[in-house]
Amino acid sequence: MSVIFLLISASTLVAGIFLVAFLWAVRSGQYDDDRSPAVRILSDDTPTEATENK
Repeated sequence: MSVIFLLISASTLVAGIFLVAFLWAVRSGQYDDDRSPAVRILSDDTPTEATENK
C-alpha cells in the first residue's frame, strides 16, 4: 500500500514540475507567434548569391 502512495506523490511532483515549466514558457513568450515561423520561408525577400550571379 505504501508503494501506491509513493507513486502517486512522485507522479504529482512530476506533473507539478511540467506545469511550472509550461507556465514559465508561456509567460516568457515561447508561444506568442505560432503562425509566422511556418510561413516565413514562403516570403523570402532577400536575394541569395545564386540568383545574384546569374
